[in-house]
Amino acid sequence: MTLGFIGLGHMGFPMAARLLRDGHELTVFDTRPEALEQAVELGARAASSARDVADRAETVLASLPSVAASVEVATGERGVIGGRRIRRYIDLSTIGAGAAADLAGQLAERGIAMLDAPVSGGVGGAQQGTLAIMVSGPRDEFRTATTILQTLGNPIFIGTKPGAGQTMKLVNNLMSAATLAATAEVMVMGVKAGLDPTVMIEALNAGSGATHASRDKFPRAVLPRTFDFGFATGLMVKDVRLYLQEALDAGAPAELAQAVVRCWETTLDREGPESDFTSIVRPVEDAAGVIVDGRGSS
Repeated sequence: MTLGFIGLGHMGFPMAARLLRDGHELTVFDTRPEALEQAVELGARAASSARDVADRAETVLASLPSVAASVEVATGERGVIGGRRIRRYIDLSTIGAGAAADLAGQLAERGIAMLDAPVSGGVGGAQQGTLAIMVSGPRDEFRTATTILQTLGNPIFIGTKPGAGQTMKLVNNLMSAATLAATAEVMVMGVKAGLDPTVMIEALNAGSGATHASRDKFPRAVLPRTFDFGFATGLMVKDVRLYLQEALDAGAPAELAQAVVRCWETTLDREGPESDFTSIVRPVEDAAGVIVDGRGSS
């Protein structure tokens, strides 16, 4: 099976690198020449556009940062929809159920099957091949793509409805966003009250308050003040806004989601879209006048 990969950013590049290490011949495209050059050094073949990738590969994967980018790559003037060879398109991006269903419909009209397959696990998961991949679309196409996806992580078939994988990913990311925001708030409260932040994390992780944020994100990126976990605030804001819109469209309760979105929008305003998402603790620290600093803890 000939493969193509579009989008060689923080997530896309390590995924493409894993496919190359697994022995796949890979044609790649990114708007940044330096990313293309790095992929070529690993053995990939560079393409001039998304359509050029789809002219050369039967199966094309994409990892893109925004809904607009996914729409352009899939159905734009130089998108994969015009490719001569492509048979299936696997979008690993997070774009929401509505956008995924719309793209799937347009691609199907040209005989191209689409799997929406958003991923969870961050840059570390992309590098190690341990991503959770939430896939929806035609079941036979999922079976065909399973071996490829297993190179990247654990593919989980959510359902045949276009966009179902997107809904599952947004549910996952709202949970991730909420627990990180809550952990930031309680850690600041504890430090304000005189508790040692390192001892707080140890106690949380020994008790019922343990979360991925307390077990991994805070020890790795907040307590040492490196803020380098590997996921951008702007991307998290995109994801929680998409969740909130889908919840409201579905008529589902969203009081907690609305509060979570406000927390992340404050972080976006204060820290900027390129900041690491663990920076959510900083506006809370500023409001309390303390710092959650574990570097001098006992």
